[in-house]
Amino acid sequence: MTFAVTLNEVIMQKQSAFPYAKGELSRLLSDIGVAAKIVHREVNKAGLVDILGAAGVENVQGEEVKKLDIFANEQFISALKTSGMCCGIASEENEEIITYNDNLSLNAKYVVCLDPLDGSSNIDVNVSIGTIFSIYRRITEPGNFAEEKDFLQPGTKQVAAGYVIYGSSTMLVYTTGLGTTGFTLDPSIGEFCLSHPNMVTPKEGKIYSINEGNYLKFHDGIKKYIKYCQEKDSATNRPYTSRYIGSLVADFHRNLIKGGIYIYPMTDSAPNGKLRLLYECNPIAFLAEQAGGKATDGRGNRILELSPKSLHQRVPFVSGSSKMVDKVEEFISTYK
Repeated sequence: MTFAVTLNEVIMQKQSAFPYAKGELSRLLSDIGVAAKIVHREVNKAGLVDILGAAGVENVQGEEVKKLDIFANEQFISALKTSGMCCGIASEENEEIITYNDNLSLNAKYVVCLDPLDGSSNIDVNVSIGTIFSIYRRITEPGNFAEEKDFLQPGTKQVAAGYVIYGSSTMLVYTTGLGTTGFTLDPSIGEFCLSHPNMVTPKEGKIYSINEGNYLKFHDGIKKYIKYCQEKDSATNRPYTSRYIGSLVADFHRNLIKGGIYIYPMTDSAPNGKLRLLYECNPIAFLAEQAGGKATDGRGNRILELSPKSLHQRVPFVSGSSKMVDKVEEFISTYK
């Protein structure tokens, strides 16, 4: 009989790679996994209860908040508070940081950045959605409240990052800087089981993911690249296939496994891009690089080296197979 290796077992095995860790990071990752199971349960029965649809409010981004967004946000905030292993959270759904005031949390070493439910516009139509998280070591002194500067660190300072994808199966993919590892939830035992021990994305792929509905708003370099993807050329294995779900987690997950590129560039109406540096771009970039891929702002700047200026800062985002990212940057620099 083959026994499944669980998320908690792998987390504990890799803990020894961090000389400063004494179990806190392992506990924090485990608690994120527990919260993900609760959200998975609600996602899978969302059509049976009054949890689908809009909540009638907007988040700090000015976007309509879905009921399940609120539920996911509350579950992760509660789970991380209970753990006592982090002193604060920055969530895409909250304008300000959330700090904890109990003694255990005040002395915690970590802060968490969170997109509790990515791709929420897909909720009502039963399309894959996800959760994205990122963990940093605090820079303020333990024993005090977390401050905004604890969260405004470049992505290179992340000690862990990951996402959960709620799809035909629920998967948790994470990295602590030792490669990218994937786990699939087995509902029969309620555990995330190791299914993708060393995820490596191909250097080239045949999939490009971009919202072509914004084509008229794109700058010339992106328009030229899209045409390049669509042209037939046997030498470069083109045309490529266009696949766009509208959930960063789902689009990235597919391209991570199969090879491809995800692009959310600047547009005339969004000159700074749309995706959030702290909640989406940094954690996904960390995962991409640990799997052998690449993530930039399309202008030659590595995402993980950008210095955040605000909690909800947006940046252009290009991520995926390394050679495809290089090609996009070539087009953007040529056709300015």
